Amino acid sequence: MKVRLSDYNEDWIRLYQEEADFLKSIFEDQVVRFEHFGSTSVPGLKAKPVIDMMCIVQDINRIDLYNDKMNMLGYDVAGEWGISGRRLFRKGGEERTHHIHFYQTDNPQIERHLIFRDYLRCHPEEVARYSRFKEELAERFENTNEYSPAKKTFVKEMEQLALSWFATRFLS
Repeated sequence: MKVRLSDYNEDWIRLYQEEADFLKSIFEDQVVRFEHFGSTSVPGLKAKPVIDMMCIVQDINRIDLYNDKMNMLGYDVAGEWGISGRRLFRKGGEERTHHIHFYQTDNPQIERHLIFRDYLRCHPEEVARYSRFKEELAERFENTNEYSPAKKTFVKEMEQLALSWFATRFLS
């Protein structure tokens, strides 16, 4: 897939909420809560215009019962897609609009994603640094299969900063 990097768009909040409302009508009482995370959830951050949303559920295995229905509604069913305990659905085909990540309430990925999001929301200088880095990568790499792995080390380092920030701010 081609890299599509965009300036922050306030419509992403609305698109997240509309999708959350729609998914609530499908999954009903399976969902404990929804979270908007990833680059589209951080004001000012350049992003691929794909809404990352988290659906936190009591029992991840029950989500598999919805695969056929989600497929009929136009979602790609990607299963764990490299992260144990996750169920991933992708909407929009080649012009993807949403990644819906389902996690069970006790999955450690939830906290990792939300701490990183909150760290960026509280640190505009890091948002600017991350945006510049993404722009540099987008100039070097045309496709996401090159772009995404190239940013992995940078993101891991920034996640460590976020975890340290969280630990000193909220756990002391």
